[in-house]
Amino acid sequence: METALPQAHVRPKTAARRRVFMPGRWLLYAALIAGAAIMTFPFYWMLATSVKTLVEALLFPPSLWPREWHPENYLQAWRLAPFARYFVNTILIAVAQVVALLVTSTLAAYAFARVSFAGKNLVFVLFLATLMVPFEVTLVPNFIVLKNLGWYNTYLALIVPFSTSVFAIFLLRQFFLSIPQELYDAAQIDGCSRFGFLWRIAVPLARPGLITVALLAFLGAWNSFLWPLIMTGSEQMRVLQVGLSNFQSEAGTQYHLWMAAATFTILPIVVLYLIAQRYFVEAVAGSGIKG
Repeated sequence: METALPQAHVRPKTAARRRVFMPGRWLLYAALIAGAAIMTFPFYWMLATSVKTLVEALLFPPSLWPREWHPENYLQAWRLAPFARYFVNTILIAVAQVVALLVTSTLAAYAFARVSFAGKNLVFVLFLATLMVPFEVTLVPNFIVLKNLGWYNTYLALIVPFSTSVFAIFLLRQFFLSIPQELYDAAQIDGCSRFGFLWRIAVPLARPGLITVALLAFLGAWNSFLWPLIMTGSEQMRVLQVGLSNFQSEAGTQYHLWMAAATFTILPIVVLYLIAQRYFVEAVAGSGIKG
């Protein structure tokens, strides 16, 4: 009997709370569903257009659902350009950029977070100031420098300029600052060097930040268009985003094939993001603990 009385009092209160907050929750869910629909509609339109004919793709008003399904558009789009070569180039460049970026950014972020040297704060502020310089401002000077080095139409021109990132240094620095000083002191007492502490303690604790930096760098390399377009002059060096321009010509744009090519171009990135999306949340939560 003693256990029954609290239950009798708790249940009406819980039900009342549910009745009070239910309208607000339904409004919240409706807003989230509407936002999700707006965000996913471009992807749906891309998929729907990729299986239409060119005539149906150009109809106005447009048809939301394909009248005739043509999955052979994907095979035709694949054969229209050397997409196998484009995929190889893009993956090679993206992986090389990610590896180089992780190495340089980790070392620089660790130095700004744990190593004391003269003018450290000033140098870090100057690093952050470069984020305000638009990419277009440095486009021509970088092109001239790399052209004089003989790197035009080479992998070096597509990898080396993106082998470091101020944003990645800033993000990883925040992770390294969040590591308790007691761990560093204990490691020094045990005879651990700075590099040993970085490799054995700091890097494992900063894994969400490292994965986030790697994903953002990979995504940036995968979607890069302007720089590869300028620095490459042959089909053997083209990347995916530049290869998509093959569907545009003076005779017109083949929208149905263009959307088919865009679909199998974006698919690896979507799968990669769905697998590693939780690390973005961990990175945002961990980067603001200290500093």
